[in-house]
Amino acid sequence: MSRPTGNTRLKAARIAAGFVSQQALADALSAAARELGIRGLMVGVRQVRRWESANPPWPQPDCQRLLTHVLGQDIRELGFTPPWGQETGARPSGAAPGRRPPVPVETTVSQPDTAAADFATITRAHRRLYWSVVPSVLHATVMEHARLGCALLPQTSGAPRRTMAAALAESFLLAGRIEFFDLRDSALAQETLVQALQAAGEADDALLGAAILAHTAFIPGWVGDREKVAERMTAARTYARRAPASAEVWAWLDAVEAECLTRCGDNRAALHLLGHAEDVLATEAPHTTPAWMDWFDAIRLAAFKGNAQLRAGHLPQARETLLGVVTALRDGKQRTVILGDLAAVEAAANRPEEACRYASEALDQLSETWYAMGMDRVREVRRALKPWESEGCVRELDDRLYGWSTTVSALGNV
Repeated sequence: MSRPTGNTRLKAARIAAGFVSQQALADALSAAARELGIRGLMVGVRQVRRWESANPPWPQPDCQRLLTHVLGQDIRELGFTPPWGQETGARPSGAAPGRRPPVPVETTVSQPDTAAADFATITRAHRRLYWSVVPSVLHATVMEHARLGCALLPQTSGAPRRTMAAALAESFLLAGRIEFFDLRDSALAQETLVQALQAAGEADDALLGAAILAHTAFIPGWVGDREKVAERMTAARTYARRAPASAEVWAWLDAVEAECLTRCGDNRAALHLLGHAEDVLATEAPHTTPAWMDWFDAIRLAAFKGNAQLRAGHLPQARETLLGVVTALRDGKQRTVILGDLAAVEAAANRPEEACRYASEALDQLSETWYAMGMDRVREVRRALKPWESEGCVRELDDRLYGWSTTVSALGNV
């Protein structure tokens, strides 16, 4: 497998920021120059092409300011090497200090070939621990592991380097998932997912790249930015076509876009995509699903569908779908979401007692496996129950919802 050529870190940051083409980034940089009061500076696509080449020139100070402003990373993290080298020297003016270690370039130091496999073994362990360990605790451990990977990556070469880079990309992806789904920090998740995409580029792993890009679509999806969702999903599917993607991968991409579309208010398009995903899963596919994609299967696809039916107002169908999911699902985190959706179905059907019962079950599960997305669902249900807030069942739910442990967990995002 050939390594990708060019400045993969800048390219990854561009795509993760939603600029599918070099021309789109050039236009954004020129627009930013006007916004920042940098007179007379226009960035052309040829300049972006030079920056994404194998030996990119060190940008001028004003261009550095634009790149860090638009892409949100330090200039070195975008793959540029200053003329005075990397080892010493102050940061150029206009470049903000990076909060995360960049995926580094190769050095003359060498690690044994076993180092990559050992690093990947720990990455796999973190993947399994995600389903049971307190998110904030695991996040700190995963990020320290990623820092180790950033230090080791330049000391490897050949096949071990690709193994190391792929494991590093998976670690950053896991950290980004925790930041978005568990800690509810979209800005931090965006930054981390860019790091994941850069590492996937070092590994030349298009399938990991597709998964990371699809995760970046959740961020604009949650704020209703349909245009950015479409751009990022187009990029994700483009990367998936470059790899031997399984039916589960293609169905999950449909499910991600469907959930984003429900957030953007297009329930019809979301249900159409989910129907397509069901058809994809029903077909024979020659490729296997990668082990790291442990967050999706046919049951979880039904969970996506039940939420879309709920948001579309198809309450009987949503109830039937979600009841089937909650019976079959063993993942504690996702169960909190499904129970919250069932509670929302009953609230919408003017059945407050049933809504409170499911919401209480969700709180029971949250006391065992905290999940911010699940708590978000319960809060949405409580808002829907406002017409019945004087009822005893709702007051009992409030006692649970605002108990000491639940309140502290919610405020601490743990």
